[in-house]
Amino acid sequence: MDVALLRTFVTVHRAGSFTRAAALLGLSQPAVTSQIRTLERQLGRPLFLRQARGVTPTTIGDELAHKAAPHLDALVEIAERGLDDESSLRTLHLAGPPEFTAERALPALTELTGDDGQGFALRASFGTAEETLEGLAAGHHDLAISTVRPRGALLTATPLCDEEHMLVAAPRWAERIGPPALRRKGAAALENLPVVEVHESLPFVSRYWASVFDSLPAASGTVIVPDLRAVLACTIAGAGLTVLPRYLCARALERGDIVTLHDPAVPPLRTYFLAVRTGTLAMPHIARAHDWLLRAAAGWC
Repeated sequence: MDVALLRTFVTVHRAGSFTRAAALLGLSQPAVTSQIRTLERQLGRPLFLRQARGVTPTTIGDELAHKAAPHLDALVEIAERGLDDESSLRTLHLAGPPEFTAERALPALTELTGDDGQGFALRASFGTAEETLEGLAAGHHDLAISTVRPRGALLTATPLCDEEHMLVAAPRWAERIGPPALRRKGAAALENLPVVEVHESLPFVSRYWASVFDSLPAASGTVIVPDLRAVLACTIAGAGLTVLPRYLCARALERGDIVTLHDPAVPPLRTYFLAVRTGTLAMPHIARAHDWLLRAAAGWC
């Protein structure tokens, strides 16, 4: 069986589309379609069901991807690393949300980049859950940190840790509201306060309101910045209230730069997952980084 055909097949399986696979492979869509048809003729079985948006693998297609993908990944690694360069480090490609990856995952993994004979080079990229999981499936990343658990057999995910979300603001906003008013009025006491968020849809504030107050926030975003670290900086500066993960704002709370506006009995939580392509944990450097992050995460909660 032609390895080039298998590579095209696995790329289509991961991308879920002939068009996206063609872009990843640097081929035309007709060329990808032709290669898949050739492989289907050789096997005597259909590998994909064509749909209006992309393709869905058949049972045979899923089985072939599960068997072939890890071996193709290993061949790509050998080709990229080079057979004769024993001194070069393996490279681990990590992807995840910018704040959590920068504050938690990268500091932990840099301990594994030494010259103890088992170290590796580290490359990181940031993106949304959808972007990182798509990149993982397409073979661009070795590990992906995501707030969404991937579906299907191609990717394997393990719960990494939970983060607690906190409703915070600069002290002057807490003084303006007053704890008695907040206890008495609940969310209504916060309606006129400006909001700092990462997106116009207020994802963190809306999730908090739904979980704690069983309602939606009445206010719209006053300051929108696409990074939680910038949200924290604006909140410290007095721009308004926001909802942040505890790990990110703990030091600011200790210094008194911000204060909590509410202390629910059951705080909202969000789960992070550590995902890999199924079968790639057979590669020592990926397995070591995977296990190291899971052990490190035990102290993050």
